[in-house]
Amino acid sequence: MKEPSAIKKLIKQGEGIEIEFKKSEEKLSRDVFETVCAFLNRIGGHLLLGVDDYGKIVGVSNPEKVLNEFVTLSNNSQKLQPTFYFSPEIITVEGREIIYVYIPASSQVHKTNGKIFDRNDDGDFDITNNSELVGALYLRKQTAYSENKIFPFATMQDLRSDLIDRVRKMARIEAGDEHLFGRLSDEEILKSLSLFQHDYITGKSGLTLAAILLFGKDETIMNVLPHHRTDAIVRKIKTDRYDDRDDIRTNLLESYDRLMAFVKKHLPDPFYLEDDKRISLRNKIFREAIVNILIHREFINPFPSKMIIKNSMVEFENASRPHGYGLIRPESFSPFPKNPKIARVFKEIGLADELGSGVRNIFKYSKIYSGKEPRLVEGDIFRIEIALPESTEQVTEQPTEQVTEQALIEFCREPKSTKEIMEFLQLKHREYVRSEIIKPLLEKDLLKMTMPVKPNNPKQKYYSVKKTQGVKDNVGVVYSGSTEQVTEQPTEQVTMQ
Repeated sequence: MKEPSAIKKLIKQGEGIEIEFKKSEEKLSRDVFETVCAFLNRIGGHLLLGVDDYGKIVGVSNPEKVLNEFVTLSNNSQKLQPTFYFSPEIITVEGREIIYVYIPASSQVHKTNGKIFDRNDDGDFDITNNSELVGALYLRKQTAYSENKIFPFATMQDLRSDLIDRVRKMARIEAGDEHLFGRLSDEEILKSLSLFQHDYITGKSGLTLAAILLFGKDETIMNVLPHHRTDAIVRKIKTDRYDDRDDIRTNLLESYDRLMAFVKKHLPDPFYLEDDKRISLRNKIFREAIVNILIHREFINPFPSKMIIKNSMVEFENASRPHGYGLIRPESFSPFPKNPKIARVFKEIGLADELGSGVRNIFKYSKIYSGKEPRLVEGDIFRIEIALPESTEQVTEQPTEQVTEQALIEFCREPKSTKEIMEFLQLKHREYVRSEIIKPLLEKDLLKMTMPVKPNNPKQKYYSVKKTQGVKDNVGVVYSGSTEQVTEQPTEQVTMQ
């Protein structure tokens, strides 16, 4: 949350290349998205709604309505192309409510209403028909963001189709079967995520570094980025070397899986209730830190990303492209996307939230986890230090992964509700069961939903066979076409999935 004192400082500076005021007393000003587009295309900036051109705070009469309108339009590809995620805030300054929006520089070239805008000290200007300025803008984006580097000779055969399909399935689990990815081919998904680009300077087209890091075969990744590596290390007894290590040299999605597995293997997860629901403090904190070292790193820097587990803390390091130096505090932190396209993929599949939320979550849950605040330091090497609880003994109620999978596959031969699964596993905390047991099995296709179009329906049930119209599968279940009614038939031989 931006402090009112910080807003006053921005207003005092006046409008410029990074600051813009819009009156927007009752509704969004007509040209708001020209400024949004210009900020995204240039170096980012601060947009203040409810402040007139002279810096007078006039306020927004219905801030919730205006905020919702802004968010809706920013996700409308006809208004802003490509769309972008923002986190606008309603802030009371001098007794009046205004809306503050931090707009980072984007790695992509954006249009609003089909026009390209850029920013200078005089405001926003339309460069759509100026081919020289448009070409310079594309060149600036490609050199500023290493994830945009084009590899014109890389083909779909250099990628793993199973990883693209994993993203397709996870996005549909996250948002329901209506998600766009469900209707797109592999190539169309890459293009929709801007992972296949055209260089307007050289005329070359091809897959980007982001596409290869997300979906590439290991040999492809090592070919284009030989130094790519993430180190997971435990140093508790052998402090000069290591007690355990995972040297990870693979795609970013499976790198996330291996880092989270390493965390679960070596770190405690104390019992904690939030709003009467069990949540995993360990997952809340370390998911954010792990996502940071994977998606916000500077990939052309050979410095390897690291996660080092010590007796009293966990340290994270990754090469960065800093936009400031020194300690980071959540109340004064201005988020900046280092690799927006990679970040978007993680957000689509539910592994990342809106920009800036990671820092807030790390601070919020670290204080509960260990009683101490984390330490985040911005620089050429970005560092996170997270203190561990004094007792590092594992406190957990979950069954082992193998037992859980085998048990649920057998138990869910007939569709079962979350409550029935909880009773079967003798677990009491619904959110834990849904996020840590059921969701991973859905992603692996070991469980299916009876109502995939409505994943959050209270009548949702889960079953452990593949749906085949009128066809008996390897556990002997015949589906008659209904997604909610199944009948079990005996088979000569029953096999475990």
